[in-house]
Order: sequence, then structure tokens, then C-alpha cells
Amino acid sequence: MNFFKKIKNKITGQTESVTEKFKGGLTKTRQSFASKVNNLVKRYRKVDEEFFEELEEVMISSDVGVNTVLELIDQLKDEARTRNIKETEELKDVIVEVLSGMLTKKDEENELTFNPNGMTIFLVVGVNGVGKTTTIGKLAHKLKQEGKTVMLAAGDTFRAGAIDQLEVWGERSGVNVIKHQEGSDPAAVVYDALVAAKSRKVDVLICDTAGRLQNKVNLMNELEKVKRVIAREYPGAPHEVLLVLDATTGQNALSQAKQFSQATGVTGIVLTKLDGTAKGGIVLAIRHELDIPVKLIGLGEGINDLQTFDSDQFVYGLFSDLFSEETESDDHE
Repeated sequence: MNFFKKIKNKITGQTESVTEKFKGGLTKTRQSFASKVNNLVKRYRKVDEEFFEELEEVMISSDVGVNTVLELIDQLKDEARTRNIKETEELKDVIVEVLSGMLTKKDEENELTFNPNGMTIFLVVGVNGVGKTTTIGKLAHKLKQEGKTVMLAAGDTFRAGAIDQLEVWGERSGVNVIKHQEGSDPAAVVYDALVAAKSRKVDVLICDTAGRLQNKVNLMNELEKVKRVIAREYPGAPHEVLLVLDATTGQNALSQAKQFSQATGVTGIVLTKLDGTAKGGIVLAIRHELDIPVKLIGLGEGINDLQTFDSDQFVYGLFSDLFSEETESDDHE
């Protein structure tokens, strides 16, 4: 049984709606990336240096990232030699296997970390415009659907309308929002939210943060200050520092991730707007070059479209067209 078929069998037990969400959300990336790989396989019957050079270009154009691509190509060449693969058709499955291996370092890393002994605190960071506040609203809704009590802290006090926007999401999700006036000290807002959440015995507190100040240094200092307040009041917290990145920005997202992880110790990535881009390869670059797990991905506009990242579903959603004919014929055997 080929590797892709194994993935297909693995996700068969999962809900069809999740599989469809991943497939639907990855349509643009799949049409761009997988179809180019397919065309390449059809043009080059034999595995040779020219084939690998073109495959390299395809991957770089999908924002997989140069360093990641070079390592992937080296791995593919090694596998082709080891398995004595001469035909490009046979290499398709190896491409899927190598990409999957890069995404699945440890599957449990993709799960959000919760505090088993009390309140869980998530700090959510990211520049303005990436969908940070929307992500917080959707995450609150998701956690509430799972039976948890949730509170939000409106810590982005610098952006006009950020507090109002969070309040709207709070109403939609049916959760309380702790806020101060616009322009007030974010650390003070977070402190008040910690006190309120503790007294109301809330399961999860999600803290919004500023996405832009006069300069990067000020922003990072502000985020460090908020993190210190949380750690002082709740040793061991925050339990997650989630960096929200906009998938449509491709390699820019990677440089943002580097800056934020240096300042705030990012523990997980939330990748938004994946449905609106052909640059889904950025997931691989983030995972490989930064070694930060992607925990959640945004696959649409709806309140239920924030999904826990699942590497099998991602790989299947990315390559389902590449194997559709043969897996279907396999199924009928």
C-alpha cells in the first residue's frame, strides 16, 4: 500500500466535515502546487537532475522557503537512490511521504496545551491585519463548544476599534470581555482580567495584545511586559503563546515569526486565511525553519472554520488531486 493511501485510510475514521474543510481550505494551494507537480511528473518520465531542478522551482513558488526546499530535494534524491526509483510516477508518493515527515515531528505538539490544575491562559500575539482578534473570537467559540468556560482580555488598547471588535466576538461566542479605555496600559487590562477570571473560576482566559506601536522595539517590550505580569500572577503561565500569521503574506509571515519568537517565546502558530492563498507551503517553512508547531489554521470566514492543525488532513487536502484516479481505482479492486 502506498503512503498516500495510508494517510487516506488514517483519516477515513475522522469526520467527513473536517476532511472537506481541509480540502476546501487548501483548494488554491492544491491547484497551484499539486497540479504543477503532476504536470512535472507527466513531462519527465525519468527521475533526473532536471526534474529535481524544476521541482525545486515549483516548491519555492509555493512559498515552501528556499532552505526547506533544498533540504527536501536532498531527502528526495536520497530516497530515490535508496529505493532505486527511476520513474517520476513512483516518486510522487515519496514526495508526499517526505513532506509529511517534515510536518509530523510529534503529532501531540499540534494540540493546544491546557493547564491540568486550574485556569489555562493563552497569550495571542501578531501584527495588525493578520486576523488576530477574529482568531481569538473563533477560538473562544471553539473552546466553548468543547464545554469550557472562557473569558477574553482586550489587551490591544492601541488600535482604534480593537476593543469594540473583541466585544462583538465576545457577544457572538457568548463570553465575557474584560476591557479598559482605548490607550490604557495593556498589562493593567490583563492583570484585571486575571483577577476576574480567577474569581469567576473560568477555565480559559485568552489575552489579546497590541499589534503595532511606534516601532518594533516598543511592541516587543510591551508584549514582554504583559507576559511578565501573567507569569508573576500565575507561575507557569501563559500556557500557550500563540502567534497569528496571515498565510497570504507567504515569506513575510516567516520573518514575523522569527521576530516574535525571539521576544515572546512563541509556542504555537495560528495560520489564518489559508483558504485565500496558493502559498500554503508556508506551513512547511514555519515548521522546518523555526521548529514551531502550527496548532490552528483558518480555513474560511465562518465561526467554525478555525481548525486544529492535523498534518494528515493537511497532506491529504494538499495532494488529493495528485492521486485521485489511482486511489479510486485501488478502492474498487
